[in-house]
Amino acid sequence: MNQQVMTRAPEQATVVGRYRWTICALLFFATTINYLDRQVLSLLAPVLTKEFGWSNTDYANITATFQFVYAISMLFAGRVIDRMGTKRAYVLAIIVWSLGAIAHAYAIAIGTAVNSVLTTVGLAAVPVSIAGFMVGRAVLALGEAGNFPAAIKATAEYFPKRERSFATGIFNSGANVGAVLAPLSVPLIAEYWGWQAAFIAVGAVGFIWMGLWIWLYDTPERQRRLGKGELAYINSDAPVVSAAAASAAAPKASWFKLLGYRQTWAFAFGKFMTDGVWWFFLFWLPKYMSAQYGLSGPDMVVPLAVLYSMTMIGSVGGGWLPTWFLDRGYNIYQGRMRAMLLIALFPLVVLAAQPLGYLGYWVPVILIGVGASAHQAWSANLFTTVSDMFPKHSVGSVVGIGGMAGGLGGVLLTKLGGALFDHYGALGQLQTGYMIMFSICALAYLVAWCVMKALVPAHREITNL
Repeated sequence: MNQQVMTRAPEQATVVGRYRWTICALLFFATTINYLDRQVLSLLAPVLTKEFGWSNTDYANITATFQFVYAISMLFAGRVIDRMGTKRAYVLAIIVWSLGAIAHAYAIAIGTAVNSVLTTVGLAAVPVSIAGFMVGRAVLALGEAGNFPAAIKATAEYFPKRERSFATGIFNSGANVGAVLAPLSVPLIAEYWGWQAAFIAVGAVGFIWMGLWIWLYDTPERQRRLGKGELAYINSDAPVVSAAAASAAAPKASWFKLLGYRQTWAFAFGKFMTDGVWWFFLFWLPKYMSAQYGLSGPDMVVPLAVLYSMTMIGSVGGGWLPTWFLDRGYNIYQGRMRAMLLIALFPLVVLAAQPLGYLGYWVPVILIGVGASAHQAWSANLFTTVSDMFPKHSVGSVVGIGGMAGGLGGVLLTKLGGALFDHYGALGQLQTGYMIMFSICALAYLVAWCVMKALVPAHREITNL
C-alpha cells in the first residue's frame, strides 16, 4: 500500500495510507457514468424531436418526468441508503439506473404497452414515443437518485471534515467528465449504429463499475485494505467507536425531526434554487445550439466538450477553495460560506450570453461554461455542508431531502423553459425566452446564498440526533 505523511496537528505527524482516495476514485467513476446515462437524451434531442415531431413542451414534459421522479426518489433514497448501508444501496441504485438507461432504446415498444394499459382502463393515451421515453426517464431517475446520497455518505465515512469538500469536488467532477464524454461518444454511436445503440452502449457501462464496487468497497472499520493509521486519521475529528456501538447509538432520525433544523432547510433551499440551473444547461444546451445556431449533433461535439471541460476546473477548484480560508484561521462553516459567496458571483457572466450571442456561438459557450463551472464548485461545497453539521448516520437522509427540493426546482425550471420557448418561438422571438432563462440561472446562486446565510448565520453542529 502506498504511504503518505500527513499532519494532523502542528506537533504531530502520522503516517497514513491513501486507500480513501481509491474510494474517491470509485465515486468519481460512478458519477461519470451517472451523467453519461443522463445526458444521452439531451444530445439526441434534435434528432428525436425531428423523428417523432416533439414540441418544446413535449420535450420539457419528458425531461420533467426525470426530474420529478428523481426528486421524489431522492427523499427515499437517502433513507434507504442510511438503512441498507452504502455498499448494498449503491449496487441497487446502479442496477436500476443502468436498466433504465437501456430501456430508452425500447421506448416505442414500452410506449405501445403503456398506451394499451391506459386505453384498457379508460384513460386517454399519449403519443407512443412520449410515453415510452417518460417510462425510461422515470426508471433512470429512480436509480440515479441513489448516486449522490450514497457518494456523500461514503465520503463522510472515509474522509475527515477537512478533506471532505475536496474529495466531494473530485468525485463531483465525474459529472463534468461524463458531460464531456457524452458529446464525444453519443452522436458518433448514434450516427453509425442508430440512436437505440447509444442508449444501450452507455447504459451497459454501469455493470462494469458495479463489479469493481463490490470488490473494493467496505466500511472503513471492516476494510482490510485500510491501515490503522489511515483509519485513525479518518476519525481524527470525531470520537472513535466500534461499528456495533455506532449502530446502537445512532437511531434513525425521522424526516419530521430533520425538518425541524434550520440546517436542513438551508441545504434544501440551496438545492432548490440551483440544481435546476445545472439541469437546464445539461438538458437544453443542445437544443439551444441547434435552434439558435443551426448546429447538428456532430457539430456540437467540440463546443460542448470545451464547455464541460471547463466545469472540471470549477468542481475540483471549488472543493479546494474552503481550505484556503481554513488555513487562514476561519472555522469550517465560515470558510465554506465565504467560498460559496465568491463562487456565487461567477454565474453573473451568463447574463451576457444572449446579448453577446450575435458574435458567434463560442461566446455563449464560454460564458455558460463559466456559469456551469461555478455550479460545480458551488455543488461541491453545498453537499459538504450536510456532513459538516449532521452526524454520519443521518447524512443520507438530509441529502435526500435536499435532493428532492433540488429535483422539484428542476421540474419548475424545465417546465418554465419549455413554455417560454414555445411561446416566444411562435412569436419569432425565441432569443427572448433564452434571455429570461439565462437571467434566472445567473441570479439563482446569490439568492440561494443569502437565504442560506440568513437561516444558518454561524456553524452549529447537530449532536442530538
